[in-house]
Amino acid sequence: MKIGLIAVAGVKLQTRKFVELGITLPQFMNRGRVIAQLPSLALLILAGATPPDVEVEYVEVDDIDAYVANPRMDFDLVALSTYTARAFDAYRVADVYREKSVPVVFGGLHATVRPEEAALHADAVVVGEGELLWPEVVEDFRRGGPPALKRFYREAQPGRYDLAHSPMPRFELLTRVPSPHQPDTLETGQINRLGAYNRITVQTTRGCPLDCEFCAASKLYGPRYRMKPVKRVLEEIDAVRALWRRPFIEFADDNTFVNGDWSKHLLRELIGRDVRYFTETDVSIAEDDELLDLLYESGCRQVLIGFESARRDGLIGLDRSNWKTRQFDRYLPAIQKIQSRGVTVCGCFIVGLDSDSPAVFDEIREFVQRSQLLEVQITVQTPFPGTRLYDRLEAEGRLLYPGAWDRCTLFDVNFRPRGMSIEQLEDGVMGLWRDTWNESELLRRRRQYRELLRERRDARNVPLPDESEEYFALPTRTLLTV
Repeated sequence: MKIGLIAVAGVKLQTRKFVELGITLPQFMNRGRVIAQLPSLALLILAGATPPDVEVEYVEVDDIDAYVANPRMDFDLVALSTYTARAFDAYRVADVYREKSVPVVFGGLHATVRPEEAALHADAVVVGEGELLWPEVVEDFRRGGPPALKRFYREAQPGRYDLAHSPMPRFELLTRVPSPHQPDTLETGQINRLGAYNRITVQTTRGCPLDCEFCAASKLYGPRYRMKPVKRVLEEIDAVRALWRRPFIEFADDNTFVNGDWSKHLLRELIGRDVRYFTETDVSIAEDDELLDLLYESGCRQVLIGFESARRDGLIGLDRSNWKTRQFDRYLPAIQKIQSRGVTVCGCFIVGLDSDSPAVFDEIREFVQRSQLLEVQITVQTPFPGTRLYDRLEAEGRLLYPGAWDRCTLFDVNFRPRGMSIEQLEDGVMGLWRDTWNESELLRRRRQYRELLRERRDARNVPLPDESEEYFALPTRTLLTV
């Protein structure tokens, strides 16, 4: 028995003028390329949850037309996982397999929030976290083939899976993925046997206590914030290190450092492992000096923080308790405190919020200048299926393309803004991308950041980072959470 784990990769914009702009902005295009290079951690975890006597193979598909014209046909069963923006492409792959009598199982966030839709293209749909449900899928199939598969596999208690029992992801499957950078066959002793990837994902926590209106992750992970035992995280990191001598790891978390004691335990254990990593967190880490002092030494090179808006009023109502609104006055000093430790901040902003007028674009420009952020991510408000935002905009009749999942890229506009026209939103965000992602502006921010470090390194004994390190141009993980 052989199972194909098929990831549909890449990000494809739908708005023509955005695509044309991207061609002239290297940093914009670089984000798409690097995101496409991230492997599907969900499928690697499923591989780890598969009985050892079942053969599995990991396959990445970016060119859908080429793959559906000539799909791999050496599988008895196919499992597909993708994010919302590539759901239609994943359906095309699924349909081809089913036409050729190869059964298909769908899972992941989009299948969880739209299970009936996914079921139109699958023999079975996994609704929720796969670690619990996948072994049951495999056993049913082994016992009786496609007729034995249930239409839907659902968790009895969603969002309560104990991460201490999470299977080890099968990172070694990635060594078989063809690489444009290194030969297909790689020797065990090489520095990096994962040549097709510039970063590898490891998950340490699930969920986020903030429960923002636009975030879909809680639909898959549930309302509880869960932490994987530090010992288990280290085992996964060491498995990556066995394949890549000095890896760059991306923690596939929505908010890593919520629990201070657990976070500091993890950071202390990472010291000496010679890893570099990127993660997402919130602005509250700036209040914990002990944690900040551990970041760089533990290998942290950049944190992504969702500031969302450059003004307080723009934050009202984004999360249920208005926590982000209360943090607004801490934004600027928090950025300075974090970056003074040798860890850069990628500040994330959303344009098209209901409180936004055309003035928002200048407000973000000014904030970026004042804050000395090294990296900036600017996305368009996106109503993902399963979110409160989607439900609200649908009820208000403001969705431009209901069900057009290929526009859920975080860049394409798929709703009617309240405080400006669609054209004003598109032209305004294009102007921001030009001003923040052009080469000269990136170089200016790098110089500014290095000057900040020079001013503070003696007082805080902060090492001066090597400008060749990847974190000087890291794209963000946000695109992968939907």
